[in-house]
Amino acid sequence: MSAEVWALGDAYEPYVGRWSRLVAADFLRWLDIADGCQWADVGCGTGAVTEAVLRFAAPARVIGIDQSEGFLAYARAHVTDPRAGFQVGTATALSLGDGEMDATISGLVLNFVPEPERAVAEMTRVTRTDGVIGAYVWDYADGAQFIRHFWDAAVELDPQARDLYEGTRFPLCHPDALASLFTGGGLAGVEVSAIDVPTRFRDFDDYWLPFLGGQGPAPGYAVSLAGDRRADLRELIRTRLPIEADGQIALTARAWAVRGRR
Repeated sequence: MSAEVWALGDAYEPYVGRWSRLVAADFLRWLDIADGCQWADVGCGTGAVTEAVLRFAAPARVIGIDQSEGFLAYARAHVTDPRAGFQVGTATALSLGDGEMDATISGLVLNFVPEPERAVAEMTRVTRTDGVIGAYVWDYADGAQFIRHFWDAAVELDPQARDLYEGTRFPLCHPDALASLFTGGGLAGVEVSAIDVPTRFRDFDDYWLPFLGGQGPAPGYAVSLAGDRRADLRELIRTRLPIEADGQIALTARAWAVRGRR
């Protein structure tokens, strides 16, 4: 089985980054934070959420935090707004002061944190009283269709692949679990909402090639396969996708968003 890698921004962007940007825009509209606030983006990755905050939320400052130097290098190169800064750190040990932020958020990260309760505690610690803590994660079990198509085919060909499938591994990626995580962390006014975005691919290569970048569970599994087994997986997925007459593939992806106040 493959090891997960999260390091190469150029490979991550076409796989998940481009869709995370769509979710981030709707997520920020839902949060509805006032202009001129101080933001922290925990697990900022390639800077998709940080960039969305700059574009849609009129912040005074955004601090992006991630443990991957590779992702941070990509973020610094592509997010050059002087209101943004990036630093190395983990979700469970933020190098920010108590109550320093007005809003602390995280996109597509909490399910990968071994102790998400500690991450929520840290996000709460660095947020001011009555400030907002928010997060979103993919609905791997059902709504993230581009990932679900991959794993349905992979598990059919290799039942052991089920152990890597995010829908099985991440029970946190459900509305009740997210609400429990935030209420259990002492947050007030906890709400959960579904965010659905279109994921339209130009053609099959636009769908398939990002899985060869090796970033994350599904791509990591794809590149671990021998050439003939990878070809079998590719062709089985091709037969399952709703490919239109012009070659395009129209799917949707659902994320679950959660918010609460300190």
